[in-house]
Amino acid sequence: MHSRRMFLQQSGSSFGALALAMMLQEEARASTAGAVQVLHHPPKAKRVVQLFMGGAASHVDLWDYKPQLERHHGEKSDFGEPVETFQNGLGPWMKSPFQFSPYGQSGKMLSEVVAPLGECVDDMAFVHNMEGKTGVHSQATYLQATGFQRPGFPGMGSWISYGLGAINEDLPTFVVLPDHRGYASNGPKNWGSAFLPASSQGTAIFPQRKNPIADLSAPEGFVTAEGDRDGLTLLNRMNRRYQEQREGDSRLEARIRSYELAARMQLSAPAALDLSGEPKHILKMYGLDQPGATYPDIINPREEAEYFGRKCLIARRLLERGVRFVQIWSGNDNGFPRRNWDSHEDIERDHGPLARGMAIGTAALIKDLKQRGLLDDTIVLWTTEFGRMPSSQGSRGRDHNPYVFTNWLCGGGIRGGVTCGESDEWGYKPLDRDNPTQVYDIHATILHLLGIDHKRLTVRHDGIDRRLTDVHGHVIPGLIA
Repeated sequence: MHSRRMFLQQSGSSFGALALAMMLQEEARASTAGAVQVLHHPPKAKRVVQLFMGGAASHVDLWDYKPQLERHHGEKSDFGEPVETFQNGLGPWMKSPFQFSPYGQSGKMLSEVVAPLGECVDDMAFVHNMEGKTGVHSQATYLQATGFQRPGFPGMGSWISYGLGAINEDLPTFVVLPDHRGYASNGPKNWGSAFLPASSQGTAIFPQRKNPIADLSAPEGFVTAEGDRDGLTLLNRMNRRYQEQREGDSRLEARIRSYELAARMQLSAPAALDLSGEPKHILKMYGLDQPGATYPDIINPREEAEYFGRKCLIARRLLERGVRFVQIWSGNDNGFPRRNWDSHEDIERDHGPLARGMAIGTAALIKDLKQRGLLDDTIVLWTTEFGRMPSSQGSRGRDHNPYVFTNWLCGGGIRGGVTCGESDEWGYKPLDRDNPTQVYDIHATILHLLGIDHKRLTVRHDGIDRRLTDVHGHVIPGLIA
């Protein structure tokens, strides 16, 4: 710790010089170690990508084919029991506006709007009996992101960052790529560290902005070399005085580490975000083959493909450089016209462009990871906060359905071409209502594949040994290759 402060004091005139000095220090390398010093069992993966569809994507229009809805389309919906909806979504049964077809050797039925993923379907494992606890966006998003349906708990990426530590000390362990239009429900609280060390929180990057990482570098001309040097001198003096008075206070050490990471990122992050060296065929695969294109005001698949594909390509570049956990978001918070998956009014209008854009980028990411040998130890998880009802809302939309929805996973020790857990004939509730899959089971399985027993990764907080899976969770054997 003292040698680190010495380098801060003698770093010269720029954060770049500080970065070059600190990268040589064994102490800095040691600080990247996670809380789990010895893995609980041999891991099958070491990285995770989470694709989160903000607004609640409809399982019955993307992944979970329901012939009954086609046979009974337009008939009065009869669930055989009282049903509570979020708004007024108990209209007639409504078939998907999209055609389903079989893909891969597994013959998995997929909607035409996610057809690009047909090439990857034999690497994917579907969980169609996911069950939530609430039909409220903010609470449900918290639940899927953090394992709790209220604020104040770390995101899954934070737990994994805390447990396993960094692969590359020059980049954040946990990176978040939000929707370019803004945050989904809860915003940064979905990837906050809460009671875990601040270093485990997600670092948000907006690739399409002029300054993708907020506050990493000062605007051009805002800080002079002399001012930078004087500021560091003052900071070092204050740090030494503070530490002399409070030797047992760990907060200064955490702050110093954050400055060190920021310094190293000034050198490493621009390279990771620079796509200019990517081959044309890779850019085309990700939907980035029309630079400078303009788009209409209405939601459209080409625009969605470009923005989501860019995040997927940057995710690949971050993963291959040692980022441990990348979270990619599609859809911002509520607003009109719809730019998220909350399709109360018109499934075809909203889900069509969003799904096509998502599928192009996601398929490219999976294929790219696979051809580079990275998919073997990288888990890809697709999720959303809940599903949508098989009955109609209005004439073309669907209401919230927290009773059942879909996740899928691939890579990193996942058994491909399988389905673990079915929904009922309508896509209303799990087929086996006594044995649904919950987010805790998904989290437990991911931690297991990373070499961690989810019951043993705990932090004492407010007198309770908190963990990602609360007091729940079972590893799903059928998902594991």
